[in-house]
Amino acid sequence: MLLFLSEYLMHFYSGFNAFTYISTRAIMGVLTALLLSLILGPWMIRRLTVHQIGQRVREDGPQTHYSKAGTPTMGGALIVVAIALSTLLWADLRNRYIWVLLMTTLAFGAIGMLDDYRKQQYGNSRGLRAKTKYFLESLVGVAAASALYFTATQPADTALIVPFFKHISIQLGLLYILFSYFVVVGASNAVNLTDGLDGLAIVPTVLVAGALAVFAYVTGHYEFANYLAIPYIAGAGETVIFCGAIVGAGLGFLWFNAYPAQVFMGDVGALALGAALGCVAVIVREELVLLIMGGVFVMETVSVMVQVISYKLTGRRVFRMAPLHHHFELKGWPEPRVSVRFWIITVILVLVALATLKFR
Repeated sequence: MLLFLSEYLMHFYSGFNAFTYISTRAIMGVLTALLLSLILGPWMIRRLTVHQIGQRVREDGPQTHYSKAGTPTMGGALIVVAIALSTLLWADLRNRYIWVLLMTTLAFGAIGMLDDYRKQQYGNSRGLRAKTKYFLESLVGVAAASALYFTATQPADTALIVPFFKHISIQLGLLYILFSYFVVVGASNAVNLTDGLDGLAIVPTVLVAGALAVFAYVTGHYEFANYLAIPYIAGAGETVIFCGAIVGAGLGFLWFNAYPAQVFMGDVGALALGAALGCVAVIVREELVLLIMGGVFVMETVSVMVQVISYKLTGRRVFRMAPLHHHFELKGWPEPRVSVRFWIITVILVLVALATLKFR
């Protein structure tokens, strides 16, 4: 929105040209989302408290979580609003990728909000039925993947790029829709599973979003893409502003979500953020790299799958409790130690992912 104003004002003062650069608008997007989160955060926490929208703690969960009961939840709505407003202000609204990202994020946020609302309404920790929730996620995931597929303008837009290999790319054809759907929905639920400790999910999300911003910038820049031997995706650079908004909104939310948390994001935030990361990865053709940098999300998801399969087949549990962060809690690790160590792992994995830009 402000890009249009800058382009108009350039005719009267050339200094406004600075706001046409992606780098400038990305920085402003980070700061805008951060300020929105910090300013609106206290108000939202008060409103959630007044309406008694508090965390429901599982009876079979770690005993250390009992003290969290009643802590305001659904704070992820703050993140979604900050991301949306910052993106609308600073991104080029003529870019198709921006609208796909916004609509996908808002839709998954709405699904999460409905799930959180039902948990509050019925006083349990179950929310929507699993089949209903997955059906709604699937509708949005297929819609996002289809929108990207049918608006693709070059073969690289729908090719699977293999990291560390310069000349390996696989044309997916219609399988692109199915593959992208799994990436978006899978990433959404992976972040949701990880969101179980104070600050545990939001810091890796911020780190991954920052790394995706780097990939988006070089992918959308013809010279950089050619130099690094990665596919050039026209228009992908604009998603840097969206990634910046995630970073800013996430850092602002962390101010209130750091141990001991004043608010939890709930499904409204976790599902939206995961879908946003997955959708950006699909746009910049770095789905496999997302698996690397999002390794913490992957570990959490795999731990749940292994636990369920093992229990059904053998009647035994592999972990003391799943997702994985609960296993370490029950081993005696303090909550901040689990979170910080998972953050450190994410930093390492993000650096490995960024290294794929050169090691090809």
